[in-house]
Amino acid sequence: MIQPADRVNQIQEYYFSRKLKEVARLKAEGHDIISLAIGSPDMPPSPQTIDKLCEVARDPAAHGYQPTVGIAELRQAMAYFYKNWYDVDLDPDKEIQPMLGSKEGILHITLAFCNPGDEVLLPDPGYPTYTAINKLLATKITYYPLREDNGWQPDFDALEKMDLSHVKLMWTNYPNMPTGGNARRDTYERLVDFARRHDIVIVNDNPYSLILNDHPLSILQVPGAKDCCIELNSMSKSFNMPGWRVAMAVSNPTYIGYILKVKSNIDNGSFRGIQLAAAEAFLTNTKEWHHQFNVQVYRERRDVAEQIMTTLGCTFDPTQVGMFLWGKIPEKYTDVEQLTERVLHEAEVFITPGFIFGENGKRYLRISLCAKKEQMEEALRRVKEINW
Repeated sequence: MIQPADRVNQIQEYYFSRKLKEVARLKAEGHDIISLAIGSPDMPPSPQTIDKLCEVARDPAAHGYQPTVGIAELRQAMAYFYKNWYDVDLDPDKEIQPMLGSKEGILHITLAFCNPGDEVLLPDPGYPTYTAINKLLATKITYYPLREDNGWQPDFDALEKMDLSHVKLMWTNYPNMPTGGNARRDTYERLVDFARRHDIVIVNDNPYSLILNDHPLSILQVPGAKDCCIELNSMSKSFNMPGWRVAMAVSNPTYIGYILKVKSNIDNGSFRGIQLAAAEAFLTNTKEWHHQFNVQVYRERRDVAEQIMTTLGCTFDPTQVGMFLWGKIPEKYTDVEQLTERVLHEAEVFITPGFIFGENGKRYLRISLCAKKEQMEEALRRVKEINW
């Protein structure tokens, strides 16, 4: 039998892909599993976004291939979004590259900047896709630790002591997933300074800045950041459009050109209806809409999630932001799965063990806020019934 490429053996099937098979099996056996694991918003996009999609889909001329650079209307709307929320000016023709979700952005940026063996800095804990893509592309991965006692921010003193001579990219993610550590202006300023002095490109993954967050920030607000930074942003979380696969990379024209050169040889732009509907959302979703869906709804759910954490004996930082709640497990547990598996099989509630995010997540778990408040209240009731 033909064997797969060596790179396939460098990675595992994504945790949620594997675990959801088990959850599906339990459901098929009659178990009513409540999932508080995955960050997939359960609310719809704004009505005008859906109306625009349907309108364009009815146009017989709208179904052809689309340009890799994205249509002008979408890039202009993305520039408006950055000006409206972050007061950052972007040239829609040269400084924005629409992406088919941030995962594609992670892949294309790494392809554009890294040769096999080049070094990349990844956060621990961090999004597992950063690690998987870099393993597939045979870069040298070096993890930099994020710690609770430092607000889950980079430890710049430790970074400065590292041999950085072969580092090409440093991945950051603020507001942070999974920890909920918020973006800080001083962190962004130090990252830009760090990148300039060490000739490193900072890539900041920024899909959570509007969720449970009164002060959204972008690394591009720092003067000179465009010269050494790329930022990814996405409609998946804060526009309730995870299945639409609309994201963007923003940076200086040279870096965007590198990314476009890679992307243009791999795929095209998404369906024109999706692009025009996304533009409609960027331009017409009001601050009131965002407050209702990104703050109000998640605040109510977060209150229930905090009660679940407390019932489990976990501690957490009440100032964290984003669409998850990150908590530290009690010392009595040998590892986090001892707790999460008990919750799954005794309470029939699926929550995420922190080990999937790295070594520094092994004593933590994550609760998603992407379930109706009533479901979360039922999950709380079930968890309370367990004899802890």
